[in-house]
Amino acid sequence: MSAAAEPSESDVRYTEPEGLGLLRRRAPGQSVMEELLEVRGHRDTRGLVARALGVHLLDAASRPWYWGALGERAVGRTLAALGPEWTVLHAVPVGEKSADIDHVVIGPTGIFTINTKRHPGQRIWTAKGTFMVAGTRHPYIRNSEHEAARAGKLLSAAVRQAVTAEAAIVVVGAQQVTVKEKHRSVAVLTEPQLLRWLTRRPVVHTHQQVALLAAAAAQPSTWRRAPSALSDPVEVAGSFDTLHRLVEQARRRRIGWLLAVPAAVVASAVGALPF
Repeated sequence: MSAAAEPSESDVRYTEPEGLGLLRRRAPGQSVMEELLEVRGHRDTRGLVARALGVHLLDAASRPWYWGALGERAVGRTLAALGPEWTVLHAVPVGEKSADIDHVVIGPTGIFTINTKRHPGQRIWTAKGTFMVAGTRHPYIRNSEHEAARAGKLLSAAVRQAVTAEAAIVVVGAQQVTVKEKHRSVAVLTEPQLLRWLTRRPVVHTHQQVALLAAAAAQPSTWRRAPSALSDPVEVAGSFDTLHRLVEQARRRRIGWLLAVPAAVVASAVGALPF
């Protein structure tokens, strides 16, 4: 959508019907939080001894959902710094299955689909359609291209004008990110680079165009033919926060035991020394 195609006031026909505001209010990481809570729940089911020892709450099945939620929440906090001329949607359900787009961003410089990848302490290397994490190849580039193309097609149908979306992968927590060669249609960024990448680009949409696109994007029917009921983001985030506190509490207790045991051994050895 170029400035020459600026819609008139009569073209801006999208108003958000009552009850659809949940899509605008969806929390960063809401889809993965919902999956995690379905698999794990948010209650502490460990016994007293396990709690005292800081035994892990998360098993192999639930851990990826938890780390994914933390990554999307981190990027969500970064995107919250964008000004009022921007619209940001999180965890947008798309298609007929359980797929979602981590973040859809619409503003003066374009439409963007952002895919968050959290790889704490890992080395990332990417070039020529390849994305490697600690030497293992992942299909992130291909998936992000598909996601942006899909978003552009759906939004074009909704506003009845041809628009395009651009894709970005935002890496959270990595030890090192090496972009050996930029990809043709997907930007690979670290979290601190994201806002500059979004805001320092040429302006391509007027205020009216942004309003039209944002209103269309806020309607669940834009993304799914038969939108399902959306969970209350406040309840989902609250349950996740409860689980997050328990996970952090267990982690601190494990660290405390790891520090206490060597100290006890040293104290015991010192006590056994003759004077």
